[in-house]
Amino acid sequence: MPAASTPRVASLLPSATEIICALGLRDRLVGVSHECDFPAGVDGLPRLTRAKIDPRASSQQIDAAVRALVADGLSVYEIDTDLLRAAAPDVIVTQDQCDVCAVSLREVEAATRDLLGVNATIVSLRPTALAEIFTDIERVAEALGAQRAAWELLAALHARVDSVRKRTAAARYRPRVACIEWIEPLMLAGNWIPEIVTLGGGSYDAVAPGTHSPTWDWAQLAAYAPEVVLVMPCGFGLEQTRAELATLTEHPHWRELPAVRNGRAYAVDGNAYLNRPGPRIVDSVELAAGLIQPGLLASRIPPDSYFRIESER
Repeated sequence: MPAASTPRVASLLPSATEIICALGLRDRLVGVSHECDFPAGVDGLPRLTRAKIDPRASSQQIDAAVRALVADGLSVYEIDTDLLRAAAPDVIVTQDQCDVCAVSLREVEAATRDLLGVNATIVSLRPTALAEIFTDIERVAEALGAQRAAWELLAALHARVDSVRKRTAAARYRPRVACIEWIEPLMLAGNWIPEIVTLGGGSYDAVAPGTHSPTWDWAQLAAYAPEVVLVMPCGFGLEQTRAELATLTEHPHWRELPAVRNGRAYAVDGNAYLNRPGPRIVDSVELAAGLIQPGLLASRIPPDSYFRIESER
């Protein structure tokens, strides 16, 4: 392996690419995943993975395709082994949290063993909570010899989170929030999302922090009676979410939700925010806080990150 100060790095998931770039190491990247789209310019790097499903399909079609692949013991994604060999990374950053989020760790290990030899280092991320996202930034930095950059980055991120926490501590009322991570079937967001909602001044008793996102039915959602709804399908930008909204808005229970009656249902860019466990998770904290407690934090909402669903129907 080259000297620790100059490793070549391949990122196989979008959040890892964002971490690497936020550490000031964009020039170390020799390849990224097919889904890496931030910061600007990384999509011009070699795409080392590809999907076996159509990411432009409806949420129901994607769910069915994923379930069929998993039932057959297959991965949803695959590595372009020719490009990986040509990229010749010293460090590969991947994940083993979710087989439908990125190429599986098993395939990365096999490709590394067969193509690159034993000297390639694999850093596998598996965050389920905010603290673990910050720890992953430290782990990536350590593998790339960028600990000082990590300290500076994390100090800035923690300061922003603390600022939100202090502002929402003054909230007189904490509305009940539902974060919809998938539309068909209906799934409510788990992992770090309950923490984000709590930080943002909301109440989120639907899913325990750090647990996987469960499937719900409409009767459960109606009984939960959320006062704020954030529709944030994993991997969907705003336009793809907009195309799916009729599945929600035409359901008989939709209009019964207090959030809908009070004009507090929002579509959020789930591809860029909330579902991506990298440095922009703090942007996500500010986004959620601005929507949940607009009187306190509306100014923190990132531009072009959401729209109010009722006004778009």
